[in-house]
Amino acid sequence: MKGKILAVIMALVSIAFAACDDTTDTIGTSLTDNLDLLKVTTDTFTVTSRSFVADSVLARNTTAYLGKVRDPETDAYITGEFMTQFNTLENYEFPTRDSIVSVLDGDVIADSCEIRLFFDSFYGDSLASMNLTVYEMDEPMEEGVQYYSNFDPIANNLVRTDGLKVNKTYTLTDLTVSSDVRWDEDTYTANIKIPLSDPYTDKDGNTYNNYGTYVMRKFYEEPSRFKNSYNFIHEVCPGFYFKINDGIGSMAYVFVSQLNVYFKYKSDSTYLGTSKFSGTEEVLQTTNITNDKQTIQSLADDNTCTYIKTPSGIFTEVTLPVDDIVTNHENDTINTARVILTRINNNTHGNYTLDVPQTLMMIPKDSIYSFFENEDIVDYKKSFLATYSSTYNYYNFNNISGMITFLNENKQKGLEVNPNWVEENPDWNKVVIIPVSITTNSSSQIVKVVHDMSLTSTRLIGGSDNAYNPITISVIYSKFSHE
Repeated sequence: MKGKILAVIMALVSIAFAACDDTTDTIGTSLTDNLDLLKVTTDTFTVTSRSFVADSVLARNTTAYLGKVRDPETDAYITGEFMTQFNTLENYEFPTRDSIVSVLDGDVIADSCEIRLFFDSFYGDSLASMNLTVYEMDEPMEEGVQYYSNFDPIANNLVRTDGLKVNKTYTLTDLTVSSDVRWDEDTYTANIKIPLSDPYTDKDGNTYNNYGTYVMRKFYEEPSRFKNSYNFIHEVCPGFYFKINDGIGSMAYVFVSQLNVYFKYKSDSTYLGTSKFSGTEEVLQTTNITNDKQTIQSLADDNTCTYIKTPSGIFTEVTLPVDDIVTNHENDTINTARVILTRINNNTHGNYTLDVPQTLMMIPKDSIYSFFENEDIVDYKKSFLATYSSTYNYYNFNNISGMITFLNENKQKGLEVNPNWVEENPDWNKVVIIPVSITTNSSSQIVKVVHDMSLTSTRLIGGSDNAYNPITISVIYSKFSHE
């Protein structure tokens, strides 16, 4: 009895908020009269689920992933490699040519040049020895093209075969930097430093003492090449691809890549100048993820549970009982519809267990590509978020009533023009649970939603051979009786 009373109160609160307007002169009498006519009912329905293999996901992200690790859950390897372009400020300028002190054979030069990959977090062992190669892109990967996480610039002939190619062995803890410096969080940010100071030959056969000299002379030949990022990318630096060659044990989460050109110039005295070009949201950055497909498929075939696994691994597909929910309630309002997805605790323990995905998004199955390609934002009508509760060990989709309404209306519209619509659209009542990363503004409004490409994994109660209590959706209906 207490449960029913609570359900009625919840429904009344929901209706009260939904019905608020600017008119308050009759609120006393109207609320009393409406409550006498209000009828509230509840019901619970079973939800089915299965694992869904994500062969690849849209790879554009503000974080790049670099490294190779062994998944402790499956012993399979996961490799992250990435391409980045560099942004230049509008109408960027080097100091005037005659102020440059660094000169060779009568022409300006850079004293040195480097790329730095700054990372704010990582997975694995920071002392694991890794080896990468930096490849110069032959042509830019273009804005407006949807690059997925299985896109390999080398395989697609976008890398210069005779271009800049630098090999670098590194550890995430840079032992060439003193511990006192590394521990000073106010002045030091962990990074992988890749020197570009060897002789460089451009596409026209011109040779420079280093890549930075090439960049500087491109400016002095034609400053418009630095007018904006588009010109810079298409006429000077199309970007670089970072490929893992050897090593296993770490994955760096790179939040910014930076091309630094060092030179000396004089004003009142001689100064050391640095021109910095950074990989930012204004230019393209893509991560190429390589998973063990056989292992991923074997996990998805396990019907005793469902999986959420990133990067670019496994989602969970949920079939919502839309017909059961709306049958005999055609004239009712669905006030709330709640689904809880409960985690199954990991069997694997150790120093490098994968993190639990923190934010899940529910969207219709037919939107799993278009949502990200269109850069949509969660609207809580056709898309919903749930965050992980460590207290209860679950993800609570507190009210997806808008999803039920949307899917049912979509079906009804389809049947109006095609009696075979349901047979031709077997996924009409299916949604997919996708791990995502969100960006908010200063007002805490969500401004960006992208795929979570970090290393996470969890099992959820569900699957056709589920040994636990079934997943359910709890629904509260209301309607006004005229009797």
